[in-house]
Amino acid sequence: MVKSSLRIRTAILLAISIITILFLVFMFFYIKRQFFVTRTEITEDVMIEKITNIGKLELVKYSMKDVIEKKVSRPILPDKRILFVASGEVTGCIDLTKVKKEDIKSGVDSVTVFLPKPEICYSKLDHQKSKVYDLTGVFLPADRQEMIEEIYKLAEQRILQNARELNILQKTEENALLIFKPLMENIAGKKVGIRFK
Repeated sequence: MVKSSLRIRTAILLAISIITILFLVFMFFYIKRQFFVTRTEITEDVMIEKITNIGKLELVKYSMKDVIEKKVSRPILPDKRILFVASGEVTGCIDLTKVKKEDIKSGVDSVTVFLPKPEICYSKLDHQKSKVYDLTGVFLPADRQEMIEEIYKLAEQRILQNARELNILQKTEENALLIFKPLMENIAGKKVGIRFK
């Protein structure tokens, strides 16, 4: 009787111990998951610093500054936040190597030249003029480096995207008309029409 009572108590204690351990393991993984859940927010204000017209293959250059803030929200630790001022330039051009003999149509008193569509020659971030102004909520050097690398990559993408949104290709096309048409008319001695393929 005593032995069976002891066995029942041991079995109950063992069951309670197993349930408690399972509950603690579950809580550990649940809290760990909640601890590392993050949300990312990005805000920015873009300003065109200068628009430069160029007369060779490169027909327009946008020099820009972009203020970018990236915030990673965390439930328990303070939010990670970086404020970055990006400075860069994007250049629009027309590739004259794509112009073939059949793209120039000559009439009695006029010439029509078919130019390739404008394209972005390059976009680059000026690392000397770009600067991290504020970095908070980052405790480990590896986290700091990761935040800085991510903001630089984001800034490079945003400079290019902002130039597209500010119609750099249209401005390149307009400058092609302003620069090439008078030049071609002086060379040909005829009225020149510019078209884009």
